[in-house]
Amino acid sequence: MSEYRLYCMGESGNAYKVALMLELCQLSWQPVWVDFFHGETRTPDYRAKLNEMGEVPVLEHDGKRLSQSGVILDYLAGVTGKFGATNDDERSEIWRWILFDNHKFTANLATLRYLIQFAKTGETPVTEFLRARCINAMKIVDLHLAERPFITGERLTIADLSMLGYLYYGDELTVPLGDFGNIQRWTDRVKAMPGWKHPYEMMPGAPGKTVR
Repeated sequence: MSEYRLYCMGESGNAYKVALMLELCQLSWQPVWVDFFHGETRTPDYRAKLNEMGEVPVLEHDGKRLSQSGVILDYLAGVTGKFGATNDDERSEIWRWILFDNHKFTANLATLRYLIQFAKTGETPVTEFLRARCINAMKIVDLHLAERPFITGERLTIADLSMLGYLYYGDELTVPLGDFGNIQRWTDRVKAMPGWKHPYEMMPGAPGKTVR
């Protein structure tokens, strides 16, 4: 039996952040598919038993049940001793970027992708607004990465894993990653690491979703 259980779905970049951490740490884990698109996360049962916030990911380990990807990443870093901070200053820097990710980076990328890819809204003033915010945030990250291989310096941390969550979905993002060379090299750097897999290879998606 796997030591970790991750409630997730292949379409969720937030769940992918945790799945990638589990793989890179070579942990024994089991994905548990959540049928988000048919409303499973909105059911009283899901909210009462798994996550009152009605979201994925949820990680179960050692009698604990954790939600919110940043919290889970921090927990796994503590348990494994990998990809976490080595001192207080680095911890502050890691959380500075995780918070930026949650408010400006993933927040806009995920919402834009959902509207175009899944809600099928087409282009609207809302998607144009979100895309502009995505591009502005990516400019910040691209410039930051011009002077370092990873977000906080010379090694991969949970700040990188948080921010990379949606960047491997390709055309689903509808944001031109190729315009940002430092970001592209950063994603390639992580992709080359032992244990890296595409989100749809690690986690089950909606029925009929192609595994990349």
